[in-house]
Amino acid sequence: MNKIFIIGNLTRDPELRTTPNGVSVCTFTVAVNRRRFGGAEAGEQQADFFRVSAWRQLGENCNRFLAKGRKVGVVGTLSLQTYTGNDGQTRSSLEVNADEVEFLTPKNAQVDAVSEDIPAQQGNTGFVQVDDDDLPF
Repeated sequence: MNKIFIIGNLTRDPELRTTPNGVSVCTFTVAVNRRRFGGAEAGEQQADFFRVSAWRQLGENCNRFLAKGRKVGVVGTLSLQTYTGNDGQTRSSLEVNADEVEFLTPKNAQVDAVSEDIPAQQGNTGFVQVDDDDLPF
């Protein structure tokens, strides 16, 4: 079974193209944070980068609603793509063919390019403020 689930942030704005047959495809890159455990670099965050392709209506929606810095959840299949670089070396990259894409950044939230923190939205968010004293644990 080949199934991958990733959650991360877009590294740049998505790109929408159309194949010669008229099929829409949107490509974007997702950075997924990973913490190191043990050793001198314990707790240091690193990122893995996945190229994502979303086809047809899913790709059009991704192009319409996603932008650099937005958080997404992607479910799809993973494949290894090889290509020859400008220097003649054979290189490879991981590509995810998206079956589902969840937009995890709220619609009206502004994305801070320096930080992943999302400022609190103004107005009714559906959440109620609860004091710690009211919690049963």
